[in-house]
Amino acid sequence: MNSERDTELERIRRKKLEEMLAKAQGGSSKQETSNFPITVEDSNFDRLVHQYPLMVIDCWAPWCGPCLMVAPVIEELAKAYAGKVVFGKLNVDENPETAARFGVMSIPTLLIMKNGNEIDRIIGSAPKQVIEAKLRRYL
Repeated sequence: MNSERDTELERIRRKKLEEMLAKAQGGSSKQETSNFPITVEDSNFDRLVHQYPLMVIDCWAPWCGPCLMVAPVIEELAKAYAGKVVFGKLNVDENPETAARFGVMSIPTLLIMKNGNEIDRIIGSAPKQVIEAKLRRYL
C-alpha cells in the first residue's frame, strides 16, 4: 500500500514540476512555440504532429537512466532549432496508447515526424551530433 501511495505521490510531484517549468518558460499555451520541449500526450499527439511541419518526439520514462541522459540534449536542441523544429516529450508510462501505436519497445526513442508522419527514428541514447545529423536531412 505504501509503495502505491509513494508512486502516486512521485507522479503528482513530477507532473507539478513539469507544469511549473512550463509556466516559467512562458506558460503552457505559449510553450508550443518556444524553445522548450512541449509535453505530448495521447490526447494531443495527432493535433501537435499535424500542427508543426517538423517535430521530434522524445519517448521517455522518469525511471529510465538513458532517457535522463538524453533530456538535456533535447533541451539544447530545442533552443538551437527553435523556429525550425519543435521538440516534444512523451512519457510512455502515462501515454501507453501512442507508444503502442508507434511500436516503441525501447526507450529513449526519438520519433522524427514530418507533416504528421513518422519519417525516421533514433533508438537509444544518441549523442547530440547524431541527432543533429538526422535532423539536417529533413530541414
